[in-house]
Amino acid sequence: KVKGWLTEWGYTWQDLGAYELDPNDDYPLYAEKVGVVVAKEEALGILLCGSGVGVEVVANKIDGVRASVGKNSEQVKAGRNDDDMNILVIAADFTKEDEAKEMIKTFLETKFAGKERFKRRLADIKKIEANN
Repeated sequence: KVKGWLTEWGYTWQDLGAYELDPNDDYPLYAEKVGVVVAKEEALGILLCGSGVGVEVVANKIDGVRASVGKNSEQVKAGRNDDDMNILVIAADFTKEDEAKEMIKTFLETKFAGKERFKRRLADIKKIEANN
C-alpha cells in the first residue's frame, strides 16, 4: 500500500526489499540497504517492521542516517522540522493503516527548518559519528 500512496502523491521511489513476506528474513540486511542509499543520495527512506525497533537500530548505525519510529504525525513533523529525520520507521504491528498513511505524508511534506540551533545539533551528531 505504501508504494501505491507514494505513486498517488507523485513521488519517485525505489523498493529495496523485502519483496514478499518471509518469516525467515533478517531485517538488518534491508535496514542497511535503505540506510546506505539515504545517506549516500541524501534521500528520504521509509522502513516497515513489526515493532520498528530493530530496523531503527540498524539504520542508525549508518553515518548520516537519522531514523526514528513514528508515533504520530505531530511527532514525525517535529522529527523532520527539528532533527532533519531522514528515515521514517513504521511499527507495522502497532500502527493502523490510516495512521501510517498520515505519518508518511507528513514525513514527506515536512522540510527541515534549518534554524541555527538545529544545524548546530546536527553538526554535533556528525562529530559523534566521526569519533565512534
